[in-house]
Amino acid sequence: MTRLVLWDIDLTLIDARGFGARWYRRALADVTGKALQRMPDTAGRTELAITTDVLEIHGSTPDEPTIAAMFAALTSAVAETRDELSHRGSALPGAARALTALAAEPRFTQTLVTGNLAEVAFHKLESFDLHHHIDFEIGGFGAASMHRHDLIADSVARTEDRHGKPISPDSVVVVGDTPHDVAGALRFGAVAVGVATGSSSEDDLREAGAHAVLPTLADTDAVLAALS
Repeated sequence: MTRLVLWDIDLTLIDARGFGARWYRRALADVTGKALQRMPDTAGRTELAITTDVLEIHGSTPDEPTIAAMFAALTSAVAETRDELSHRGSALPGAARALTALAAEPRFTQTLVTGNLAEVAFHKLESFDLHHHIDFEIGGFGAASMHRHDLIADSVARTEDRHGKPISPDSVVVVGDTPHDVAGALRFGAVAVGVATGSSSEDDLREAGAHAVLPTLADTDAVLAALS
C-alpha cells in the first residue's frame, strides 16, 4: 500500500449545509428537552467537540451518558432525513469521479477522517451514492476525540492492524476543506491536501500549511497528482 487517503466529508465530498443545526435541534430537544438557541462553530471540528459545546451552551452537563444519548439522537435524526438530504444536498463536483479513480489504482486505500459519527458518515455518503469505494472499518470518526489528529492516528492504527505492518506518516494523505483538516494532518506528520470547496479559500489553506491545494475535485487528474 503506497498511499492511505483519508477523506473529510462535509464540504469536501458533499454539501449538506442547513441540515446540521436541524439535527442538533432535534437531538437537544429529545435528550434535554431544551430548545436550540445557538450553534458553536462546526467547521472542521469533531462531533465530540461540537456536542460538548452545544450541551454547555445550553446549560447541560456534557457527561458520558448525555453525550452518548446525543450521539444516538443525532444518528436517528440523520437517518430520518436521508431522503430529504439526497434531494436538497449534493455531492460536490468531481467527488464521485475522484473516489472511483482512486479505487481503480491499487496504490491507494481510501477511508475517512471526519468529525462525523461513523453511522452519520455512512448515511451521508450513501445518500449520494459515494459510499462504495470507502473502507469504513478503518476510518477515524468524531466520537473518539475532540482533536482531528487523534482521528488520523485511530485510522492509521486500524490500517496497520489489518495489514500487519507499520505505516509511515508521509504515506498518509488527509484531504479536507478547512485549516483544522490541514492542522490535524501536519500534527500527525501526514500530507495535507486542501480543497477550497468550503468557507476557506485556497490562500487560507496554503497559509495553514497544506502541501497541495485544489480549487475543487472536478479535475480528476489534478486530484490524483495531488494525492500521489
